[in-house]
Amino acid sequence: MAKQFDVAVIGAGAAGMMCAAVAAQRGKRVVLIDHAEKLAEKIRISGGGRCNFTNMNATPQNFLSDNPHFCKSALSRYTPQDFLTLVKKHRIGYHEKHRGQLFCNESAEQIIQMLKAECASGDVTWRMPSKVESLEKTAEGFFILTDSGEILADSVVIATGGLSIPKIGATDFGYRIAAQFDLNMVEPRPGLVPLTFDGPSWEAFVPLAGIALEVEVETGSNKGKGNKRGHFREDLLFTHRGLSGPAILQISSYWQPGTPIIVNLLPEMDVAQELIDGKSTLKKQLGNVVSQWLPVRLAEVLISVAGLTPDARLADLPDAKLRKLGDAINRWAIVPTGSEGYRKAEVTLGGIDTRELSQQSMMANKVPGLYFIGEAVDVTGWLGGYNFQWAWASGVAAGQAV
Repeated sequence: MAKQFDVAVIGAGAAGMMCAAVAAQRGKRVVLIDHAEKLAEKIRISGGGRCNFTNMNATPQNFLSDNPHFCKSALSRYTPQDFLTLVKKHRIGYHEKHRGQLFCNESAEQIIQMLKAECASGDVTWRMPSKVESLEKTAEGFFILTDSGEILADSVVIATGGLSIPKIGATDFGYRIAAQFDLNMVEPRPGLVPLTFDGPSWEAFVPLAGIALEVEVETGSNKGKGNKRGHFREDLLFTHRGLSGPAILQISSYWQPGTPIIVNLLPEMDVAQELIDGKSTLKKQLGNVVSQWLPVRLAEVLISVAGLTPDARLADLPDAKLRKLGDAINRWAIVPTGSEGYRKAEVTLGGIDTRELSQQSMMANKVPGLYFIGEAVDVTGWLGGYNFQWAWASGVAAGQAV
């Protein structure tokens, strides 16, 4: 005999646990199903193990989507302040690290235990580890066949996330369910991911692995719909295969294959003007001047890529060549050949097309009773707690609606 529930939530991550807790506390009979052995691994490893659980500055402008207005409703109804109230209720110590990013003082495990406790207070039934073999809509509701038995539910919430970090259990389950019910998808791709470079143009930069500095980075254009242009000021890190660090992770979500990213390695300074002005006063070699502003190895590589030598005397160089070097530093344009992929991506861009869903409830318009929340949906936040805020907000929206 199939066990009967009002709501089956598939996926016990951030969005799934939040949704299950909210629905159960409204008196719904809720079952939470997950295939993993360990609960909420993505929460556990986030923020270096301290979970960057929200961002106090979160607004719809911090999210990317093919349908950018969709996220406004859920985000306005469940704010970072609302989640913070829950954190305080559970007496979890926290601190602000950088630009509104909130972290646990101790461990991400505290957020997992908090969500478990919220589920327990609504008497959520757990099926974990339990693999969903099939999901069908019948006259009685949704029939779910799992390897731990049959479940019949009036409503089903898909909270199975995206494709990022497959080693902790990411799958395309949510996308397969969307395809089964003929819902449109926005092509998924890795987001918040290091970018890679190869070929002759990158050879000179390979030895710079380990160098880090604060930069401005941009890509894309303001043409067309949605948030197409990205511009960030954050730290950049040279790696053995390309570029990483917060600046690159942020811009990777806006970057389109085949297009350049523009990096300003010295955002505080008009380098060409400084060099030209220094010709009459600085009796130094070019390398010594530029390495006052940038790490020595990076300065030397940029000088040689601009067709100059570090031992050239600044006073002897024509303005045109100094302008070229200034451009190479203030507007370093490079075309990534790819990214580190889902293996290193923190999130998945794209997913279930939000035009298929109600922005109030997260329910599929043409499949009454079927909901999609969290990372499975085409709403992706910036780095810094925004994606967790979307998980909480979309989870609450569905939890209140089911």
